[in-house]
Amino acid sequence: MSKTLLYTFLISMSMLPCYGQDLVYQIKKTNIPIKIDGVLDEAIWEQVDVAHNFFQYFPNDSSEAESQTEIRMTYDDQFLYFSAKMYNKSEDREYVVPSLRRDFDGSQIDAISFIFDTFQDNTNAFQFGVNSYGAQREGMMAGGFGGTSWSWDNKWYAEAKQYPGYWIAEGAIPFKSLRFKEGKDQWNINFFRQDSEFGEQSTWNKIPRNFSITSLAFTGILQWDQPLKKPGSNISLIPYVAGETSRDYANDNQSGPESKMNIGGDAKIAISSGLNLDLTVNPDFSQVDVDQQVTNLDRFELFFPERRQFFLENADLFSNFGHPYYAKSFFSRRIGIVRDTVSDPNNSRVIPNKILYGARLSGKLDNNWRLGLMNMQTEALEDINLPGYNYSVAAIQRKVFARSNVGAIFVNKQSFDDPNDNPNFDPSHFNRVLGFDYNLATADNKWVGKTMYQQSWDSDTLDSEEYAHALWIAYKGRKWEVEWAHTIVGDNFNAEVGFVPRNGLFRIENILARNFYPKNGIVNFHQTQLYLETLWGDTESSGQTVKSDQVMSINEYLQFQNTSEFSISLGKRFTYLFNSFDPTNTDGQPLPADSHYDYYFVWARFDSDERKVFSYSVVGQAGQYFNGNRYRLGGELSYRIQPIAAFNINVNYNKLIMPDPYNNADLLLIGSRIDLTMTKKLFFTSFLQYNTQAENFNINTRLQWRFKPVSDLFIVYTDNYATMDTNQEFNLQEKNRALVIKLTYWLNL
Repeated sequence: MSKTLLYTFLISMSMLPCYGQDLVYQIKKTNIPIKIDGVLDEAIWEQVDVAHNFFQYFPNDSSEAESQTEIRMTYDDQFLYFSAKMYNKSEDREYVVPSLRRDFDGSQIDAISFIFDTFQDNTNAFQFGVNSYGAQREGMMAGGFGGTSWSWDNKWYAEAKQYPGYWIAEGAIPFKSLRFKEGKDQWNINFFRQDSEFGEQSTWNKIPRNFSITSLAFTGILQWDQPLKKPGSNISLIPYVAGETSRDYANDNQSGPESKMNIGGDAKIAISSGLNLDLTVNPDFSQVDVDQQVTNLDRFELFFPERRQFFLENADLFSNFGHPYYAKSFFSRRIGIVRDTVSDPNNSRVIPNKILYGARLSGKLDNNWRLGLMNMQTEALEDINLPGYNYSVAAIQRKVFARSNVGAIFVNKQSFDDPNDNPNFDPSHFNRVLGFDYNLATADNKWVGKTMYQQSWDSDTLDSEEYAHALWIAYKGRKWEVEWAHTIVGDNFNAEVGFVPRNGLFRIENILARNFYPKNGIVNFHQTQLYLETLWGDTESSGQTVKSDQVMSINEYLQFQNTSEFSISLGKRFTYLFNSFDPTNTDGQPLPADSHYDYYFVWARFDSDERKVFSYSVVGQAGQYFNGNRYRLGGELSYRIQPIAAFNINVNYNKLIMPDPYNNADLLLIGSRIDLTMTKKLFFTSFLQYNTQAENFNINTRLQWRFKPVSDLFIVYTDNYATMDTNQEFNLQEKNRALVIKLTYWLNL
């Protein structure tokens, strides 16, 4: 099929009519005061429309839910109010709630969730949830496929109360916390419930179970009794003050601890009901969760998600351009770190680069257009003569047809200041990327896809091959799933503010899967999948194009009636090394460049029923590995004393047996997490990680007191130890230590 025919097919699929909007909820305004307490004693709750007759999503999607739910909603000038009554099949039962922490996650807990697609574009929405103990979660959904980012925070109110045979959730969402178009009288909505008693999941507007339970292709209508008005001035100030004491033993063991005070903050200004301006001055991210360490056996950079709050609202508008794994146009985690190109000739040392200030304008212009503008400035590092960098990003997106969109992004990284009159400073140096995306999502969600093109420019290079291109198309039917994709990354494509782990590749990926839905037995669903991925590249020695990587596998996935899961994969890998590489990543003897390897493997994983107070997962792998063998055993153990405590330990052990003169390796990674939620406002987390590959032991503890909505006191303690001495014997040696106390306050003007 030619590219022209394929593009024509993508566009024609986009034009299919919209599906899934069957149910309508009529919402009416009230002037009756409502107290958010989980007690439905206000008269208005007997007068409003009721959304009921929920449909099963799991374990089946062909009948009404066994445990039914009733949703009621009303509003006034300031708030959208909701109540939800969740009936049980037994009067006396224990609800599954791992903790009282905000932004809880998991599919096996007792919770009710509300989805509001306020612009009716079927691709972006807000999600609010309440569990049976009244803990809240809020997130932003983007792309229309059901993914939700729980890192987004905003101010709203909810409570829950348990009764014999049912439980009730009640909440109030300020209109100022939402983004919507003034004058509209309709939103798209859906509700879904998770009931742990029988492992049931159910929705108000029916969703086929081969799609995500949060799919925006299948929504009902929220019909307002009058057009919505702008909720008035909407300005929030979030100042902070933080004190830190730290000591760097590794680089300066003679000096004592250093102490400093930071003051800064953010502002959120609603330019319109759909467009928001975020400002930050001297931001501090000390309270953000640390990354979970991994054993790295890859030849290329690993991807870690963004966790910093400032970058999260409408994050998809900036971060979804390009290919998510091979050529991402913009990756916000590049802002705030820099490679030391001055004192490190290998350009491998990554160091923090303080953000001084920034601004971000993002959101909806109307039902069809989205806009994103961002500018961030970092501090110059005068001690190593590195300038401060300015990062500018502009993105625009237009909805087309039912649920598809086209967009463009421009990214610029440039320095305008000169630390210490550095003679090597070049004010004309820049790195720029221009990218275009077309994202396909048909109204019925069966066809999804993407095509993209990016071009990069550098002030000091005018080489060819400074581009990246990809095309992906997938059919996701109830029985069959088929995917095809190709990706091209030019030899000289350079997105310094993006994520490009490797250059000079041509990649083709093919997936064929068959879904089965047994009517009887312990297996609820299973899928058989054939997978083939092949990459080509040019060798440095001869310049010839050769196959560089290939994975062929047959995969089986099973989901059981009790919600446990099992996966197994049998496969073969091929790897051609363009450069020398130590397969253990332990600085051992590398395998030579221009060598190639075929090796077979088997991989399996089992996840137990997470509704139990004790749950576990086990993962194992065995087989060949380059010119040796690899054996992996790992898993995770979780125990909860609900709702106040959850204990978790995960272990990952890799044994690599290589022939002489290459290194053997026993790589152990142990992580432990203790999560205490004494109340819905007081949380304590302790996270320990021991990584023999990185020769590091890390301690991170955080106490959080949410004394007012979205206003917190944090006490964060971190400690890092080197675990091996110069004789490669186990010996804990202090590397660095820090204690941070941070106070944030959310002030609405």
